[in-house]
Amino acid sequence: MAAMDGRNLRQEIDRWIAEGGVAAAAGLLARLWAEDKSAATASFVVSRYEHLRPNLDLVSYRLAILRSFTVEPLLPLLQASAFSSGIDLAIHVSEFNTYVQEIIDPGSPLYTFAPDAVILAVQTRDVATDLWQDFSSLGAGQVHAAAARVTGEFRGWLAAFRARSSAQFIIHNLEQPDTPSQGVLDSQMQNSQRRAVEQINCQLRAIAAEYLGVYVLDYDALVARHGRARWRDERKWQTVRLPVSAQCLNHVVDEWLRFLHPLTGKVAKALVVDLDNTLWGGILGEDGIHGIRLGPDYPGAAYQELQRALLDLYQRGILLAICSKNDYDEAMQALRSHPGMLLKPAQFAAARINWADKAQNLREIAAELNLGSDSLAFLDDSPAERQQIRTLLPEVFVIEPGADPLDFARAVRDCPRFERLRITADDLKRSDHYRAQQERRQLEQSIGSREDFYRSLQQEAEVAPLSGSTLPRIVQLINKTNQFNLTTRRYTEQQLLELLSQPRWHCFSIRLRDRFADNGLVGVAVTHEQEDACEIDTLLLSCRVIGRTVETAFLSFLAQHARQQGARRLQGWFRPTGKNAPAREFYPNSGFQALRQNGEGTLWSLDLCEKPVSCPEWIRLHLVRGEQR
Repeated sequence: MAAMDGRNLRQEIDRWIAEGGVAAAAGLLARLWAEDKSAATASFVVSRYEHLRPNLDLVSYRLAILRSFTVEPLLPLLQASAFSSGIDLAIHVSEFNTYVQEIIDPGSPLYTFAPDAVILAVQTRDVATDLWQDFSSLGAGQVHAAAARVTGEFRGWLAAFRARSSAQFIIHNLEQPDTPSQGVLDSQMQNSQRRAVEQINCQLRAIAAEYLGVYVLDYDALVARHGRARWRDERKWQTVRLPVSAQCLNHVVDEWLRFLHPLTGKVAKALVVDLDNTLWGGILGEDGIHGIRLGPDYPGAAYQELQRALLDLYQRGILLAICSKNDYDEAMQALRSHPGMLLKPAQFAAARINWADKAQNLREIAAELNLGSDSLAFLDDSPAERQQIRTLLPEVFVIEPGADPLDFARAVRDCPRFERLRITADDLKRSDHYRAQQERRQLEQSIGSREDFYRSLQQEAEVAPLSGSTLPRIVQLINKTNQFNLTTRRYTEQQLLELLSQPRWHCFSIRLRDRFADNGLVGVAVTHEQEDACEIDTLLLSCRVIGRTVETAFLSFLAQHARQQGARRLQGWFRPTGKNAPAREFYPNSGFQALRQNGEGTLWSLDLCEKPVSCPEWIRLHLVRGEQR
């Protein structure tokens, strides 16, 4: 971006702020930051977001950074990136090299800050000084002992932290030296410097796997990806203890954001992609099926590489959809029969191939997939189409692919909105669920009454208490479900288990099968008894089964369970958000009466002695016995 363009963009942002155009100003700030991630721009972006913050729907998140090196120059870059991603980040940074004290002292500033997540950013030269500086003088036994000491220290730090906090914990692994102390001999040695660091990193992954909510950031791979010699700035390290060169600071921030996006729920659930000059080279209507560029040789290979990136997303459980101005039949024929196509029609959960406005098509795709439009990402080669979506649908995340098709795949792979920290079995079946949903819609259109449609689905639901096998999916639903979610409370795995360790707290999940598919685990309820009442702390349902009366079946079980526990009343809050309108009338429509209101919502109550909740007669409901963890 030219300097004049940057100045004009800043002036336009300030004009929108002065006129109260919050959404427009925020969109332009995100664009400015995407185009110029400099320290000066970071300062401007953060200051303007501070003005807009009260009027933006930001996710508040508390991040602590424990470090063995200077991170202060990273902080404004991190704040700007977070704001541009819809995250309002409060940051605590430990004093220099005091990470051990902060972890082991229960009264330290770390625990006073009460973070949602912690990053432990330490260097090999700091935690394994002998392996880094004195390796050539160490014997085999000393190398082994040094590696064991380092892994033991990490294990102790994690144990101490987890005993005091349920926050998410992200650990930098250890980077390799750019030049081993033994030179090329290192690669020939059984007891090499590189192997010692590799063994520590391998053990670190194993240690992290022993804990819920602990993740390893592959710092060594990050350094290697951008070049070890280019990464380090020895002068800055010696003078101000900053080991990362100025040109690589944003790479550290970007890697942190790849973890913060899934932790905060700022993720895309579907990628909507254009066809002409995006999924393939050329224009189908002009070049014909055999004239479009798509194959193993350049330039077609660039588009195949993008399709491989999309296939990776598909395998990760991210939905794919098409939004293209094209002839439908011709486009589908190309998708089905072109020999260079790696993606097939069945792998797209929705398609709008027509000559209509793309913003309207995206709204329709979101509705068809039962997603909020803020769950969509959009990829199109046309700058004009991208700008239209930014203007008309600012909540949609627009990917900037660059002008060169060779960069398209990298733009998708680098997008933090597609990152996931865990994949469940339900994620892997997500596209199958949507294909089954299309079959259900066809059935619904062929049957006269809604009740007959419900009966024809042959739905069977299973309610079960939380178990080790269902915990990941339950927590995933708690943290990503927005539309049918009565309270929108969020819990990590550790927080949920701590809650359920208290007396009279329960967590149940509901699975649903029908004649078309096993929908998997689709709902979660968390309840606790209080004297003669049972309160619903959390009640939510996946968007893919909304409108099939599953929520009523689930509520009937909760009412029955509450009565068995001696409760006379079943009550629960409805806390309205900008996204949970589908759940607004659930309690009153189920016979609940408003008990009281406050600034956050309404408490609804049902007399279990007078108004039983019945399971819909077209759903067969089973209870799976088991022990809650």
